[in-house]
Amino acid sequence: MTTSRAYYWMVLPALVLFLVFHTVPVLQGFYYSLTDSPGYGTYGFVGLRNYVNLLRDDRILDAYLFTFRFAVVATVLTNALALAIALGLNARIRFRTALRGIFFIPNVLAILIIGYIFNYLFANSIPAVAQALGIEALSTNLLADPGLAWLGIVAVAVWQAAAFNIIIYLAGLQTISDDVREAATIDGAGSWRQFRSIVFPLIAPFFTINMVLSLKNFLQVFDHIVALTNGGPGTATTSVSLLIYSGGLEGGEYAYQTANAVVYFLVIVAVSAFQLRVLQRREMSA
Repeated sequence: MTTSRAYYWMVLPALVLFLVFHTVPVLQGFYYSLTDSPGYGTYGFVGLRNYVNLLRDDRILDAYLFTFRFAVVATVLTNALALAIALGLNARIRFRTALRGIFFIPNVLAILIIGYIFNYLFANSIPAVAQALGIEALSTNLLADPGLAWLGIVAVAVWQAAAFNIIIYLAGLQTISDDVREAATIDGAGSWRQFRSIVFPLIAPFFTINMVLSLKNFLQVFDHIVALTNGGPGTATTSVSLLIYSGGLEGGEYAYQTANAVVYFLVIVAVSAFQLRVLQRREMSA
């Protein structure tokens, strides 16, 4: 009985903090999404009007399309790059431990700092080098092109996010016994056959974790865009998170963008749950 009381007293502070700083704000946000509040002063109750207006707003549709396009491309590239590097680091190569630390460095750097550095590179360094080498395609600022700016954001996001995924894949690869690979080699299986039939099925749970976390994080992209393009040129790279921030806190659409945030929260939960279910089914069938 004493142990039970001690347990509850230990858990209670964390529970109170969670309720105060998470649950209560979430419930308040849902309430404000049903009003016309500008974020201050008086306001009135409008019911579901904000949610209905979201379906008619071209800005919302464009932001969702851009965000999902960015998230899908970045998720695929991040996991492909991270898995390739992890396979290389897991091999018997020199300075393997040092290389693991080097590849993890981008994950510990602040995203805004990374973004501002790459902003300078895209705007000044890369065009200067391209002009000197006669490479016309890179002689202008990539981030100033409405059709190509999102690719610059993808490049920076993938470079930064791959570090964490590499660590997860390395953890998965280390669970595979050397005896399994040696047996496959004796049976005549080549590198690709071993990866497809042995390595990848055995690290399937780690692949699921990385895919779900990557897509969820990229759907919430904000810092990269603020540092690189701030949503521009025009609104070409405005993500849903940036639109919620700029419209809700700077554009006088507090209640309206709160409704957008509630919808987007549900969308992310639904996408993550669907993705997790599909990938877990693939694990069982592998």
